[in-house]
Amino acid sequence: MQLPLGSDPRTDQLERIHAALIAEFGRIERPDTKRRDPVWTLVQGVIGARTKTAVSNAATDAMLERYGSWEAVAEAPLEELTSILSNQTFPEQSARRLKESLNRIIEERGQVDLRHLSNLETADMMEWLETLPGIARKISAGIANTSVFDRRAVVLDTHHRRVMQRMGLVAPKADTTRAYDALMPVMPEEWTAKDIDEHHLLVKRLGQTSCRPTNPKCGGCPLRNECAYVSA
Repeated sequence: MQLPLGSDPRTDQLERIHAALIAEFGRIERPDTKRRDPVWTLVQGVIGARTKTAVSNAATDAMLERYGSWEAVAEAPLEELTSILSNQTFPEQSARRLKESLNRIIEERGQVDLRHLSNLETADMMEWLETLPGIARKISAGIANTSVFDRRAVVLDTHHRRVMQRMGLVAPKADTTRAYDALMPVMPEEWTAKDIDEHHLLVKRLGQTSCRPTNPKCGGCPLRNECAYVSA
């Protein structure tokens, strides 16, 4: 008789990390009313590089209100979109990538519509999205997880990846795709898409406060007992 092997220690560590962060910051849960259409989520992701979320959210809403449809946004002159996105960190790059991505969807689907992805498994959904210009693993996971698709996919921004690397859960030089591939198989099976979203938001909060890129505040960090960086 084969005995059960027990849980993966990395899964146990993720559960401890999650509990410690909830104790530190409280619950950070995204209400269903904040789950947007996947195209809106794609647009927000494409234009949001190194820009505060609230700024990118406002810019996404402003574009849709001004043009009335994503097809009209795709047809808008690059200079005009660049002007609208002037509050983004990289306005011209954001405008160009957005036009390229929306136009590719139109070429593939006849309109800017991602509803067909709801019929795909999460991995296949993300693979399709990553064929679009400007869409890499962070954005594809964000569309899968935080939109109305509500799929089990962890969003990894630079804060989250840095914390996971310091915890020893992700290789020090791993990029976002490698970090995702390392973490998703050891996510607790009972965690829903919403749990994984909350985990990301909690880890991101830690990265924005204590676990900074330079001069991290290790002494008061709620994860110091889990951290390979501190013990090194």
